Amino acid sequence: MVRDPRRPALHRFNPIDAGVEQARALIAKAWRARAGVLQSAPTGEATPDAVMARVEADLVRACEICEQMDAKPEHSVALGKLGHVALDLGDPDKARTLFEKSVAVAREANDPLRLAHAVRHLGQVNHRLGRLESAGRCYAEALDLYDKSGTAHPLDHANALRPMAALREEAGDVEEARLLWRRAANLYRSVGVDEGVRECEAHLASM
Repeated sequence: MVRDPRRPALHRFNPIDAGVEQARALIAKAWRARAGVLQSAPTGEATPDAVMARVEADLVRACEICEQMDAKPEHSVALGKLGHVALDLGDPDKARTLFEKSVAVAREANDPLRLAHAVRHLGQVNHRLGRLESAGRCYAEALDLYDKSGTAHPLDHANALRPMAALREEAGDVEEARLLWRRAANLYRSVGVDEGVRECEAHLASM
Protein backbone atom coordinates (compact mmCIF):
# COMPACT_ATOMS: atom_id res chain seq x y z
CA MET A 1 0.00 0.00 0.00
CA VAL A 2 1.34 3.44 -0.89
CA ARG A 3 1.28 5.94 1.96
CA ASP A 4 -0.75 9.10 1.39
CA PRO A 5 1.96 11.83 1.22
CA ARG A 6 -0.43 14.27 2.88
CA ARG A 7 -0.45 12.21 6.08
CA PRO A 8 2.50 12.52 8.50
CA ALA A 9 4.69 9.47 8.85
CA LEU A 10 4.25 7.55 12.08
CA HIS A 11 7.35 7.26 14.23
CA ARG A 12 8.07 3.63 14.95
CA PHE A 13 8.94 2.65 18.51
CA ASN A 14 12.64 1.86 18.78
CA PRO A 15 13.34 -0.39 21.80
CA ILE A 16 17.09 0.32 21.64
CA ASP A 17 16.60 4.10 21.87
CA ALA A 18 14.06 3.61 24.67
CA GLY A 19 16.46 1.37 26.57
CA VAL A 20 19.33 3.81 26.26
CA GLU A 21 17.12 6.68 27.46
CA GLN A 22 16.07 4.56 30.45
CA ALA A 23 19.73 3.93 31.28
CA ARG A 24 20.55 7.62 30.99
CA ALA A 25 17.64 8.49 33.27
CA LEU A 26 18.84 5.95 35.86
CA ILE A 27 22.37 7.37 35.72
CA ALA A 28 21.10 10.94 36.14
CA LYS A 29 18.78 9.94 39.00
CA ALA A 30 21.57 8.08 40.79
CA TRP A 31 24.02 10.96 40.42
CA ARG A 32 21.53 13.48 41.79
CA ALA A 33 20.89 11.26 44.79
CA ARG A 34 24.63 10.81 45.41
CA ALA A 35 25.15 14.58 45.25
CA GLY A 36 22.40 15.03 47.83
CA VAL A 37 24.11 12.62 50.22
CA LEU A 38 27.51 14.23 49.78
CA GLN A 39 26.22 17.80 50.15
CA SER A 40 23.84 17.32 53.08
CA ALA A 41 22.37 14.65 55.29
CA PRO A 42 19.24 13.01 53.83
CA THR A 43 15.96 13.96 55.46
CA GLY A 44 13.16 11.69 56.61
CA GLU A 45 13.74 7.98 56.99
CA ALA A 46 16.45 7.72 54.34
CA THR A 47 19.90 7.17 55.82
CA PRO A 48 23.06 7.88 53.81
CA ASP A 49 23.73 4.15 53.57
CA ALA A 50 20.23 3.47 52.28
CA VAL A 51 20.48 6.22 49.68
CA MET A 52 23.90 5.04 48.50
CA ALA A 53 22.57 1.48 48.22
CA ARG A 54 19.82 2.75 45.90
CA VAL A 55 22.36 4.80 43.94
CA GLU A 56 24.49 1.70 43.44
CA ALA A 57 21.46 -0.39 42.47
CA ASP A 58 20.34 2.17 39.88
CA LEU A 59 23.82 2.30 38.35
CA VAL A 60 24.09 -1.49 38.25
CA ARG A 61 20.72 -1.61 36.47
CA ALA A 62 21.89 1.06 34.04
CA CYS A 63 24.98 -1.05 33.28
CA GLU A 64 22.80 -4.09 32.61
CA ILE A 65 20.59 -2.15 30.21
CA CYS A 66 23.56 -0.62 28.41
CA GLU A 67 25.19 -4.01 28.00
CA GLN A 68 21.97 -5.45 26.58
CA MET A 69 21.60 -2.52 24.17
CA ASP A 70 25.33 -2.38 23.32
CA ALA A 71 25.31 1.29 24.36
CA LYS A 72 29.03 1.58 25.00
CA PRO A 73 29.41 5.32 25.83
CA GLU A 74 26.61 5.18 28.39
CA HIS A 75 27.94 1.86 29.73
CA SER A 76 31.35 3.42 30.29
CA VAL A 77 29.74 6.35 32.11
CA ALA A 78 27.70 4.09 34.39
CA LEU A 79 30.73 1.94 35.23
CA GLY A 80 32.77 5.03 36.02
CA LYS A 81 30.09 6.39 38.31
CA LEU A 82 29.94 3.02 40.06
CA GLY A 83 33.67 3.44 40.58
CA HIS A 84 33.10 6.76 42.31
CA VAL A 85 30.44 5.16 44.52
CA ALA A 86 32.92 2.45 45.49
CA LEU A 87 35.37 5.18 46.50
CA ASP A 88 32.61 6.90 48.51
CA LEU A 89 32.07 3.60 50.32
CA GLY A 90 35.78 3.18 51.07
CA ASP A 91 36.61 0.40 48.61
CA PRO A 92 39.36 1.70 46.26
CA ASP A 93 40.22 -1.79 44.99
CA LYS A 94 36.66 -2.31 43.78
CA ALA A 95 36.74 1.20 42.34
CA ARG A 96 39.90 0.37 40.37
CA THR A 97 38.24 -2.71 38.86
CA LEU A 98 35.21 -0.67 37.85
CA PHE A 99 37.32 2.12 36.34
CA GLU A 100 39.32 -0.48 34.40
CA LYS A 101 36.05 -1.82 32.97
CA SER A 102 34.94 1.74 32.17
CA VAL A 103 38.19 2.31 30.25
CA ALA A 104 37.85 -0.97 28.34
CA VAL A 105 34.29 -0.15 27.25
CA ALA A 106 35.28 3.41 26.31
CA ARG A 107 38.03 2.05 24.06
CA GLU A 108 35.47 -0.11 22.28
CA ALA A 109 33.18 2.90 21.86
CA ASN A 110 35.86 4.78 19.90
CA ASP A 111 34.99 7.97 21.79
CA PRO A 112 38.26 9.84 22.60
CA LEU A 113 36.80 12.22 25.17
CA ARG A 114 34.87 9.49 26.99
CA LEU A 115 38.09 7.47 27.03
CA ALA A 116 40.03 10.47 28.35
CA HIS A 117 37.60 10.87 31.26
CA ALA A 118 37.68 7.16 32.05
CA VAL A 119 41.48 6.91 31.90
CA ARG A 120 41.85 10.01 34.07
CA HIS A 121 39.68 8.51 36.81
CA LEU A 122 41.55 5.21 36.62
CA GLY A 123 44.77 7.16 37.04
CA GLN A 124 43.45 8.88 40.13
CA VAL A 125 42.46 5.63 41.86
CA ASN A 126 45.81 4.07 40.92
CA HIS A 127 47.49 7.15 42.41
CA ARG A 128 45.47 6.73 45.58
CA LEU A 129 46.47 3.07 45.79
CA GLY A 130 50.16 3.94 45.38
CA ARG A 131 50.37 2.44 41.89
CA LEU A 132 52.36 5.43 40.72
CA GLU A 133 53.70 4.13 37.41
CA SER A 134 50.22 3.04 36.36
CA ALA A 135 48.82 6.38 37.46
CA GLY A 136 51.42 8.24 35.42
CA ARG A 137 50.63 6.23 32.29
CA CYS A 138 46.92 6.90 32.73
CA TYR A 139 47.43 10.64 33.25
CA ALA A 140 49.72 10.84 30.22
CA GLU A 141 47.17 9.08 28.01
CA ALA A 142 44.33 11.26 29.27
CA LEU A 143 46.30 14.46 28.65
CA ASP A 144 47.28 13.29 25.17
CA LEU A 145 43.62 12.60 24.36
CA TYR A 146 42.51 15.99 25.71
CA ASP A 147 45.31 17.77 23.83
CA LYS A 148 44.41 16.10 20.55
CA SER A 149 40.63 16.41 20.82
CA GLY A 150 40.40 20.15 20.25
CA THR A 151 36.95 20.06 21.88
CA ALA A 152 37.81 19.15 25.47
CA HIS A 153 36.25 21.42 28.09
CA PRO A 154 38.94 23.47 29.87
CA LEU A 155 37.76 22.21 33.25
CA ASP A 156 38.18 18.56 32.22
CA HIS A 157 41.62 19.36 30.83
CA ALA A 158 42.61 21.18 34.03
CA ASN A 159 41.33 18.30 36.14
CA ALA A 160 43.68 15.98 34.24
CA LEU A 161 46.67 18.31 34.54
CA ARG A 162 46.18 18.74 38.29
CA PRO A 163 46.85 15.11 39.37
CA MET A 164 49.72 14.76 36.90
CA ALA A 165 51.27 17.89 38.38
CA ALA A 166 50.88 16.44 41.87
CA LEU A 167 52.44 13.16 40.76
CA ARG A 168 55.44 14.90 39.18
CA GLU A 169 55.85 17.06 42.29
CA GLU A 170 55.82 13.95 44.50
CA ALA A 171 58.49 12.42 42.25
CA GLY A 172 60.71 15.49 42.72
CA ASP A 173 60.43 16.64 39.10
CA VAL A 174 60.01 20.29 40.04
CA GLU A 175 60.43 21.76 36.55
CA GLU A 176 57.77 19.54 34.99
CA ALA A 177 55.47 19.99 38.00
CA ARG A 178 55.69 23.77 37.73
CA LEU A 179 54.81 23.66 34.05
CA LEU A 180 51.80 21.46 34.71
CA TRP A 181 50.57 23.51 37.68
CA ARG A 182 50.81 26.69 35.57
CA ARG A 183 48.86 25.12 32.71
CA ALA A 184 46.19 23.90 35.12
CA ALA A 185 45.96 27.32 36.80
CA ASN A 186 45.45 29.05 33.46
CA LEU A 187 42.67 26.65 32.50
CA TYR A 188 40.95 26.95 35.89
CA ARG A 189 41.20 30.73 35.57
CA SER A 190 39.63 30.62 32.09
CA VAL A 191 36.47 28.98 33.47
CA GLY A 192 36.33 30.94 36.73
CA VAL A 193 37.18 28.06 39.10
CA ASP A 194 38.90 30.14 41.77
CA GLU A 195 39.44 27.22 44.13
CA GLY A 196 41.42 25.41 41.45
CA VAL A 197 43.50 28.51 40.73
CA ARG A 198 44.30 28.93 44.43
CA GLU A 199 45.39 25.31 44.78
CA CYS A 200 47.68 25.55 41.76
CA GLU A 201 49.21 28.81 42.96
CA ALA A 202 49.75 27.35 46.45
CA HIS A 203 51.74 24.47 44.96
CA LEU A 204 53.74 26.82 42.76
CA ALA A 205 54.57 29.01 45.76
CA SER A 206 55.72 26.02 47.83
CA MET A 207 58.23 24.72 45.26
